[in-house]
Amino acid sequence: MRTAYSVETVRAAERELMARLPEGALMQRAAAGLAAACADVLGRVYGSRIVLLIGSGDNGGDALYAGARLARRGAGVTAVLLTPERTHAGGLDALRRAGGTLVAPGAAEQIVRRADLVVDGIVGIGGKGGLRPDAARLAELAADSRAAVVAVDLPSGVEADTGEVLGAAVRADLTVTFGTHKPGLLIDPAREYAGSVRLVDIGLELPDQAELEALQHADVAARLPVPGAASDKYRRGVVGIAAGSARYPGAAVLAVSGALRGGAGAVRYVGPAGDAVIAAFPETLVSDKGPHKAGRVQAWVVGPGAGDDASAVAEVLAAEVPVLVDADGLRLAERGSVRARSAPTLMTPHAGEAAALLGVSRAVVEGARLASVRELAGLYGATVLLKGATTLVADAGGGVVRVNSTGTAWLATAGSGDVLSGLAGSLLAAGLSAVDAGSVAAYVHGLAGRFAADGAPAGAHDVASAIPDAWRDIRD
Repeated sequence: MRTAYSVETVRAAERELMARLPEGALMQRAAAGLAAACADVLGRVYGSRIVLLIGSGDNGGDALYAGARLARRGAGVTAVLLTPERTHAGGLDALRRAGGTLVAPGAAEQIVRRADLVVDGIVGIGGKGGLRPDAARLAELAADSRAAVVAVDLPSGVEADTGEVLGAAVRADLTVTFGTHKPGLLIDPAREYAGSVRLVDIGLELPDQAELEALQHADVAARLPVPGAASDKYRRGVVGIAAGSARYPGAAVLAVSGALRGGAGAVRYVGPAGDAVIAAFPETLVSDKGPHKAGRVQAWVVGPGAGDDASAVAEVLAAEVPVLVDADGLRLAERGSVRARSAPTLMTPHAGEAAALLGVSRAVVEGARLASVRELAGLYGATVLLKGATTLVADAGGGVVRVNSTGTAWLATAGSGDVLSGLAGSLLAAGLSAVDAGSVAAYVHGLAGRFAADGAPAGAHDVASAIPDAWRDIRD
């Protein structure tokens, strides 16, 4: 499990550790890890040209000490000091003694343009808002240069706790973070600025509950339902799909495909697209009598392609089994009906749908994804899966938020969300909690998208077909 902690939690853990260590030892641990990462990026340290962009925080000290280590290995190291009077004194002295040079921001342009590596030590994890003009200019120079850019702990200008980017920020090729991941390294839009992320263990002791957690292969494998010798279709889970309309029959077909590929013991379909569903998946149990009379299910999926049929949504929400609400169902579901449910509810909006439910613009949701998913979960008293390049899953009760980054831009295709709904519905029917069903489905769906596309365009049907491949890859 990959975890991320808030700035406050990290600061507390750092203080506790520093009280037990010799003065400066923690910074030296960070600097050693940073220098090793920079050396790996360079390949050959001797003769390389390195520029350090130094602000007033401890991460400026980390960068200076790392620069001193690299200078002793034969690199030419120049530090650009944004606030000379507030620069970390010990780090500055170490760089000078190692042969490094110092310049003011006004003299940085040509130095940055000729650099092989630029190290961003401008603002630490406590920074708020975008970069100030002098720092923003340095970030722009670094972006325009041929140099690789390595950020110290977090790209300067992004919000550590929220993943928001409120102004100019450094775009890194690699971020070297210390002790633990910070939420901004895992959540868009900040994640796009971080590049690859390398975690350096500096010995922090952190609480059991993080702000964010990201499932890895082993975590997902442990949660995937696997039939036993005594399994039958009911023990494996029967999922009901109330989806599709005369205008959007394909949504029903795709949701059913996701449920069947997701391991459901059986799928009961209710809606006007029965003929299309049976033609594609003859094993589906089709009913035209509405959700209440469809037969036994362990979970429902409602909403994909439903159009304006609010009756099916209301009927499904009245059921005493877990329910997933997606697409048109999100618009048609009454908030009071969702909040009144005793069984789990999983809502799966994309940014536009979440914005409509919250009464804000899409840009607001996309710029503040963590705050938005938490607010929506609290508003509806439901688990919410906010789709996107990094999918977030938040529970109504608060606590840790799950983040998934297996997605690919190739999944931005019509019907992909319908497949995800069916897949997550099958996991709900198998007995997974709403948080586990949403986060495992997002992980498998993202991996299936990668397998289906493999660098080329792929449709939602291809993604559904690749779910078994993703399943095998995870379990192997």
